[in-house]
Amino acid sequence: MEGRPPQDIALAERARAGDERAFEELMRTYQSLAFRTAYLLTGSAADAEDAVQTAFVKAWRALPRFRAGAPFKPWLLRIVANEAHNRRRSERRRIELPLRATAAQPSGDAAPSPEGAALGRERREELLRAVEGLSDRDRDVLACRYFLELSEEETAEVLGVRRGTVKSRTARALARLREEVDA
Repeated sequence: MEGRPPQDIALAERARAGDERAFEELMRTYQSLAFRTAYLLTGSAADAEDAVQTAFVKAWRALPRFRAGAPFKPWLLRIVANEAHNRRRSERRRIELPLRATAAQPSGDAAPSPEGAALGRERREELLRAVEGLSDRDRDVLACRYFLELSEEETAEVLGVRRGTVKSRTARALARLREEVDA
């Protein structure tokens, strides 16, 4: 991962110059993350696939406007997030947020006991229900920060807000989540 941003910058510059292979390599690099982002925001695999495909086409067309030297990943994920939000709004669906795909793996080397595994599963399901009950803004910021493991800066870029807004939304969303889980 450490070597990725300079490589991305070089690939993005080549793609901006019309190098389709460089753009294809960027898309292969971020295809999985783009799909997970869209899936978390739409709640539907089919909608996520459509959003990613449309986002990639829009990214290709928007490359001339891509700022030279800027990080590529947040720029691309912003386009993906916009497409996903557009699909969610246009479909007017509110499907259960599929965070189960990113459920935590047991930590450590030891396998949990059946009782521990059941309790862990129940707690994850309770937490997921609580997350699903949050507003779209709260879910989006928590999904970016904790399920996609994006930095505050990347989350700000993806959601189209300032870094300070990400910090305050994250704090408020976590407080609401705690209230919901405690209740």
